[in-house]
Amino acid sequence: MIEQVKILCVDDEPNVLRALKRLFIDEDYEILTAASGEEGLELLEKEYPVQLVLSDYRMPAMDGVDFLKRVCERWPDTIRIVLSGYADTAAIVAAINEGQIYKFIAKPWDDNELKITIAKALEVYFLNEQNQRLTSELQDSNEELSTINQNLEEIVRERTNDILFQNKVLQFSQNILHCLPAAVLGIDPDDLIVQSNRMSNQIFTEKGTSLTGLQMDAVLPGDICSLVRSIAGKDVMSTRLEFNNRTYLVNGVAMHDSDSQQGKILLLIPV
Repeated sequence: MIEQVKILCVDDEPNVLRALKRLFIDEDYEILTAASGEEGLELLEKEYPVQLVLSDYRMPAMDGVDFLKRVCERWPDTIRIVLSGYADTAAIVAAINEGQIYKFIAKPWDDNELKITIAKALEVYFLNEQNQRLTSELQDSNEELSTINQNLEEIVRERTNDILFQNKVLQFSQNILHCLPAAVLGIDPDDLIVQSNRMSNQIFTEKGTSLTGLQMDAVLPGDICSLVRSIAGKDVMSTRLEFNNRTYLVNGVAMHDSDSQQGKILLLIPV
């Protein structure tokens, strides 16, 4: 929806107000008129938002600059223009320099020049309005991003704590495996050893080095490899084997709990 443009013209001379209304009769502006500063303030209170105020300088009770300063204090976004037919240039320029007035236009004015000035002033108003809206949206976005970042930081902390806990559990599980008085081997479908506890390493290597990551055919005895390949189904396979001058009770079972964790497990208990 396009915002309706309202222009308030303030002058104690009725013929000036009529001339201004005639000047903008072909424009898509709503022209409001007031005969004094007090009346102008009342209209602004009632009709706000008013994008532009065009005020005479010389008026009884409240002059144009004082009126426009009050407009600036209460409605700072409204563009303020002063008209004057008197030699009050110094006072008006001072007001302009203070930032209270957008522009000074001398009476009698040039119609085309005044219309161009009004059009440019309204462009300034709507640009400022757009900048304020974008700034507000950016601030809202920054606040939203800040909230998201805080939530992400909390999630990261939670995930980090969860990972630390899982690592602790995994380390504890590894320690349990290493302390068992039995050899434990985990072998994946490609015959790769993916788990080997301390006793397994001691049984099948001279220096007790880890078997993890090695192909079973390269490090395990042939009868152990044959046993691994013969394991199938959900039943536990149990047998006795002798190697290195010692007898072991060997239990083997296939893993079927998860598609991502398939393989075979061997448990060798010294007899």
